[in-house]
Amino acid sequence: MKPTILTGDRPTGKLHIGHYVGSLKNRVLLQNEGKHNLFVFLADQQALTDHAKDPQTIIQSVSEVALDYLAVGLDPNKSTIFIQSQIPELAELSMYYMNLVSLARLERNPTVKTEISQKGFGESIPAGFLVYPVAQAADITAFKANLVPVGNDQKPMIEQTRDIVRSFNHAYQTDILVEPEGYYPENENAGRLAGLDGNAKMSKSLNNGIYISDDADTVQKKVMSMYTDPDHIRVEDPGKIEGNMVFHYLDVFGTAEDAATIADMKAHYQAGGLGDVKTKRYLLEVLDREFAPIRARRLEFAKDMGQVYDMLKTGSQKAQAVAAQTLDEVKTVMGINYFK
Repeated sequence: MKPTILTGDRPTGKLHIGHYVGSLKNRVLLQNEGKHNLFVFLADQQALTDHAKDPQTIIQSVSEVALDYLAVGLDPNKSTIFIQSQIPELAELSMYYMNLVSLARLERNPTVKTEISQKGFGESIPAGFLVYPVAQAADITAFKANLVPVGNDQKPMIEQTRDIVRSFNHAYQTDILVEPEGYYPENENAGRLAGLDGNAKMSKSLNNGIYISDDADTVQKKVMSMYTDPDHIRVEDPGKIEGNMVFHYLDVFGTAEDAATIADMKAHYQAGGLGDVKTKRYLLEVLDREFAPIRARRLEFAKDMGQVYDMLKTGSQKAQAVAAQTLDEVKTVMGINYFK
């Protein structure tokens, strides 16, 4: 029996290239290997934990994320692509798991703490947001996922799920829930891609990202505005590559064939005599090689959105059947399948 992989994204806008190198690229590689059952979902319920009063953003973003998925190479004939809110079994599993997790444990989760700070909730943290790691555990365990491809910043979330699995299996003397492993990018720089402005994370709210759907002109404008070395004023001045986003992105997106050129450029830049414009033009070449075919596929899929939603409906029906089986097993070992 093939091992199972589950992963997904919050539909709060189009996906950016940080999502691509942090997770999407790995998903496509795993899908095409054919060694796993791959479930990929649009986490609209999770997105509503901090967008409850703006659901239209989520609704509009579902189609955008679906297009991004198809464009990067996720194939509904090879992977099950579904919408979280269409699987009611996930919410029920979440309720049972919440009884196995303390409030203190949730508040200590480093990823949640960071996101709460970034979103500026203050004392008004939505309860749904605080407990969304439990909902993630429901997502993962409903499909008995063995592997979860995520960025390195999501390691605490995987450990939270593992804790819940161990607690459940121990409490009910069973082994029906599978303890998952995280599947992280091999390139450490790709695990949490910094923003164009040098901020620690690329995000829509900071307006510092390049999106998978951005056209060539938009990408060029964004790259040409990237943060480099503020002290590198003249071409002949020695420059720093540490914290220089152009070289950071070259390290992330450059292939083995680019390695020698990138190494030469770094040495030249540090010694002086290499301007920022030239390094940015080279980065544009590297990015265009990766994303031009993806942009073309996205435009093609966008011509028939009815077909895209048919794919999501079919995937959701398939996913619900799997989640329903797991929920039935969970309720049976808990002793609450009263009428069976």
